[in-house]
Amino acid sequence: MEVRVRPETPADEAAIREINMQAFGRPEEARLVDAVRASEAYIPELSLVAECEGRLVGHILFSRGTVEGEGEPVELLALGPLAVRPECQRQGVGGQLVRAGLERAAALGYRAVFLIGHPTYYPRFGFVPGRRLSLKSTCDVLDDVFMALPLRPDALDGVRGTVVYAPAFAEV
Repeated sequence: MEVRVRPETPADEAAIREINMQAFGRPEEARLVDAVRASEAYIPELSLVAECEGRLVGHILFSRGTVEGEGEPVELLALGPLAVRPECQRQGVGGQLVRAGLERAAALGYRAVFLIGHPTYYPRFGFVPGRRLSLKSTCDVLDDVFMALPLRPDALDGVRGTVVYAPAFAEV
């Protein structure tokens, strides 16, 4: 499947809602994207869509989060949600979105990305359990679903603590 990945535009918002609704079969993720978009956690360059033959088939969102521990909070990125239309899943669209997002995040100077996600999907991109990197989640989830990925070798040197999602995540 030939896909073009690009930042979302305001004209894409309805299609992004539809993609998230179809992918997850419920409205929470679509509402989350809208809530993040309306918050200070939103990074326009890191809300990406996958377009195939003029139709949007996928969306990925990276937003601001922090690690709170000793010292000042450290800004990291939260990945999620990642959504692909059901008929386009298992064709590499999600992988293209993840790789493009990670490349853009690194180019923009972000240190690391964290997520709560499928333990067999995200390790292929280099994600490891957050505890291995001295990070823990405020969410009550198993260790193997809370993962992080440094975007450069020294990104998390001296960083330890609890990862905190943007307030928009608690609103949904």
